[in-house]
Amino acid sequence: MLTLIEVVKKTSDFFASKGIESPRLNAELLVGHALGLPRMRLYIEFERPVSDAELGRVRELVRRRGRREPVQHIIGYSDFCGLRLKTDRRALIPRPETELLVETVAARCAAPPGRILDLGTGGGSIALALARAFPTARVTAADASLEALSLAAENAEAAGVAERVTFVESDWFERLPAGECYDLIISNPPYLSEEETAAAAPEVRDHDPARALTAADGGFADIEKIVSGAAGSLAPGGMLALEMGIGHRARLEEALVRAGFSRIEPHADLAGRDRFILAWR
Repeated sequence: MLTLIEVVKKTSDFFASKGIESPRLNAELLVGHALGLPRMRLYIEFERPVSDAELGRVRELVRRRGRREPVQHIIGYSDFCGLRLKTDRRALIPRPETELLVETVAARCAAPPGRILDLGTGGGSIALALARAFPTARVTAADASLEALSLAAENAEAAGVAERVTFVESDWFERLPAGECYDLIISNPPYLSEEETAAAAPEVRDHDPARALTAADGGFADIEKIVSGAAGSLAPGGMLALEMGIGHRARLEEALVRAGFSRIEPHADLAGRDRFILAWR
């Protein structure tokens, strides 16, 4: 009978052979999930034997991960800015880089925003994290996908912020209330080109919704729509915060200047790549 540490080691080696990133982390998450153990509990029980029934549950999850199904879909959740969010095929899996966007925005707000708009909310990660960060804010979370909005609403209930978040089916600004102004507009929009999506890892290419990944015009089309719409939807002194694709910075800065934004701050991610833009009118 294999011990827990042996099962984790064999699983990690198998994932490494499949080219899966962070194989040890993936192994610990899946083994812990299969056995109903928090990840840190694995270290306490590493020497205990794993029964045949338990091993069968582990093997089924390992097979799924070996076919490059995302670990977040297998275990059913993602951790994002201190929230545990339900995660499935209805929306993009929240990314660690987007946590940095939320943290950067929260740090750069001169005063707590009263009205926040999250465009392309997906499963609600940004909207719900900001609702938690700013307890007096009213948040509008918009998405063109009803499936994504249903997932976001489930996550809002679980996070305890549903009463302060309004979900709107809207293709960017199309169906938002006319004349509404916001102190903060934020978005992680589709920004990959078709070529970049085709070259992405199978976990992304085959499991995230295509409409949440890819935009026309080299990945810039939706960003341009957001900049154009945000210009007339921000309150005086309001902030626009966007995640952007590789090579978009110069073009985005030009679009912001044309739209009347006078103060523009680019920000890099932890790898040093131009990733975010903050702008004020």
